[in-house]
Amino acid sequence: MAKATETILEIDLNALAHNYNYITSKLNPKTKVLAVVKAFGYGSEAVEVAKELIKLNVSYFAVAYASEGEALRNAGIETPILVLHPLPENFDVIVNRCLEPSIYSEKMLNEFISFAEHKNQTNYPIHLKFNTGLNRLGFASKAVSDITHILASTESIKVRSVFSHLAASEDASEAAFTKQQLKEFAVLSEALSEILPYPFLKHTLNTSGIINFPEAQYDMVRTGIGLYGFGNDVQETANLKPVATLKTVISQIHTIAAGESVGYNRAFIAPQAMQTATLPIGHADGISRGYGNGKGWVSIHGQKAPIVGNVCMDMIMVDISKIECKEGDEVIVFGNAPTAEALSEVIHSIPYELLTAISQRVKRVVCRK
Repeated sequence: MAKATETILEIDLNALAHNYNYITSKLNPKTKVLAVVKAFGYGSEAVEVAKELIKLNVSYFAVAYASEGEALRNAGIETPILVLHPLPENFDVIVNRCLEPSIYSEKMLNEFISFAEHKNQTNYPIHLKFNTGLNRLGFASKAVSDITHILASTESIKVRSVFSHLAASEDASEAAFTKQQLKEFAVLSEALSEILPYPFLKHTLNTSGIINFPEAQYDMVRTGIGLYGFGNDVQETANLKPVATLKTVISQIHTIAAGESVGYNRAFIAPQAMQTATLPIGHADGISRGYGNGKGWVSIHGQKAPIVGNVCMDMIMVDISKIECKEGDEVIVFGNAPTAEALSEVIHSIPYELLTAISQRVKRVVCRK
C-alpha cells in the first residue's frame, strides 16, 4: 500500500479471509457460519466485507436494522440476511427486500403475522429469539407452547431458526452461567423440534462461544468481532489479524516553548521546549475526547507519540519531541500497533466501540496486504 496522504481507514480483505478461515477451522464441517456485518461491518465497509465473505462460503449475514440489510441488497447481495432488531415500522422494507426478522416477543410475532398475511405471504422465514440470561431481547423459555399455538394458526410464516445470545462466553469466571444458558437453550430448542412439523436451524454461539464452548455449535454459529481481528483473550487475538487500520498524516509541526499551552482550554502546558505535530483527525472522526491529555497515542515511524491537550473536533496534537519526522509523514492511529484493543483499554473501553465509532466521513480504502 502507498503511504497515506489523508485520514483513511484501510480495510484489509486478506486479513478478513485469514480470520474467517481461522474461526471456521474450529467448526465441524457441516456447521454453517452467520457473519455479523452490522454497524457498517463493525465500522469497516459492510458491502466489501460481505462480498469477500460470500467468496468464502458464508451461509448467512446478520445486521441490526432493516436499513442495513437493505443497503446490502442494494449492492446486489442475495445471501440470506437476519435482521436482529426489526421494528414494525420497517416490516415493509423487510418483506420487500427479502430480509428475515428476528422475532423476540409475542407482540412482535402477532404483528409480523398480521403484516405477512396482509401481504399474502406464505412460509415467510422468521427467526425466533429466546432470552436465556442476557435479558436484552427474547422470548422467555416458558413461552414455547404459546408460540407454537400461534404458529399453528397461520401459514404466512415459517421458522427458519431458533437462537439465543450468550451473555459472558468470553469470561472464564462466568463459565457456570454460560453453561446454564446453553442448557436452557438445549431444552427449549428440543421442545420446539418436537412440536414444529419441520426442521429449523439452531444457533447460540458467538465468537467467544465458538472458542470456549465448541460442543454447542448446533447447526450454525455467529461471528462478528472475530472476523475483524479480535478474540476473547490475548492468545486468541494473536491468531487473528486486524482488518481495519486507521491512518492519518502530519499536517503541521510546531516548536513549543516551555510554559506555552497546546489546544483548547490550555489543557496542556509544555514543561520544557518540545515539538508537536497536528493531525487531521478528531472526535468527529471517532477519536474520543477521552484520549486527550496523554491517555491516547499514535504511532509515527514505529514510535509512540502521546496525544497532548484536548482532542479537537477535527484535529489532535501529539508530542514528537523524540521522533524524527516531517510534515506529510504517515501516522498510524490503530492497526497492528497500536491495536484498537490496546488503545481502547486506556479509556476503559473495548475495541467494538472504537471500531464502530470511526465516522463515515473517514475515507474507506479496501486493499489486500
